[in-house]
Amino acid sequence: MGKIREFEITLKNNKTVYSPGESISGTLKISTAQPIECKAIKVNCQGFCGVTSKSNDTDWTEEEQYFSSSVSVADKGILKDGEHSFPFKFLLPAAAPTSFKGPYGVITYRVRAFIDTPRFAKDYKIEKPFTMKNTVNLNEIPGIQEPSSSSVTKNFSYMLVKNGTVVLKAKSDMRGYITGQIIKVFAEIENKSEKSTGHVVASLMQKVTYNTKKPTYDLRTVAEVEGPGVKGGQKTEWKEQIIVPSLHLSTLTDGNLIQICHYIQVYLKYPDVSVTLPLYIGSIALDPTRPSRSRSVAPMPAPRNNPTAPPTSANAHSPAAAPVESAPTTLPLRKTPKTAPKPRPRSSYASLNVLPPDMYPELPGVANYSVEMPKSPQYESGSQLPPNYRSSPYPHEAPPSYEDSCNI
Repeated sequence: MGKIREFEITLKNNKTVYSPGESISGTLKISTAQPIECKAIKVNCQGFCGVTSKSNDTDWTEEEQYFSSSVSVADKGILKDGEHSFPFKFLLPAAAPTSFKGPYGVITYRVRAFIDTPRFAKDYKIEKPFTMKNTVNLNEIPGIQEPSSSSVTKNFSYMLVKNGTVVLKAKSDMRGYITGQIIKVFAEIENKSEKSTGHVVASLMQKVTYNTKKPTYDLRTVAEVEGPGVKGGQKTEWKEQIIVPSLHLSTLTDGNLIQICHYIQVYLKYPDVSVTLPLYIGSIALDPTRPSRSRSVAPMPAPRNNPTAPPTSANAHSPAAAPVESAPTTLPLRKTPKTAPKPRPRSSYASLNVLPPDMYPELPGVANYSVEMPKSPQYESGSQLPPNYRSSPYPHEAPPSYEDSCNI
């Protein structure tokens, strides 16, 4: 390296495999033959994914960065000749996926170091890869303990002449396994034709999807077992076992550029008939004493404003079911609010203050009052208030003036 004798990243305890949420620490060692002017010395920890549509091509079509953390271990100045040691430490994110390397993409993690020098001087950089190993707990996947099953009926033709049908039914004992476990495969074949079928095969498949603009699929068989065919007009049952080899973990999310899924394919070599049994490859095995997650989830309560809805049932051992049992099953219906009355048209006469209903005990209510009120004695004894001429029996005569009405 000229001025640099040694430029190396050493991880603590020489550890190379980490889990999400762990901390990664180490030391950057630099040995120089002569002083070096530098602007900064930085250490970076990075995790990213790159995919392409060309096999073994590192010019990535799509990239996805999971995290990138940097720390400056030395500022601007002169790095004297001799040996130097700079410690560093990073915290790995809890959601980082497992490391992966395939023909069309990678998920990789690395620690990098940089010596930034002034303009026109040579920069120095180095990197140290490490492996991220995620955890897939099969007990957290709903319905994982139930068998995976499928069936299909296929017309059996020979020399373009329909000869009958073949019914293929298959299932596995569970939906999730770890490396070293045994997958139990059951198949039922009913040959409703006069011709024998080909051999029956069960294959453990791994499918890797590289999500570019036009997705690329990498499909391969990782394990396989084979059995005899079925003669015409006969029905037989077939049982086999497959030991799970060391495989990449199944991807449980759909947002990654690289997705990994596994399944069992049961098929006949003749005629062309097959079924698919999806399954998961995890790192924590199923606990047979633990109830399935699908059964421990409390159902959604019925609408509270429906008094006729049947009460919901819940598992007594589920903590989410307690509030549902203690809540009342029905609630009274709310009355629909009445529509506000329309405003009455304004009269051309001046409005009078209306007395409250209790001032008229002989009347059922002011709102129902429609007859003329009796004259007050004040009008008969020459009161100073003018009489009410709105009910005059002679509407064609002009009413007297105010002065004349006061002298009546």
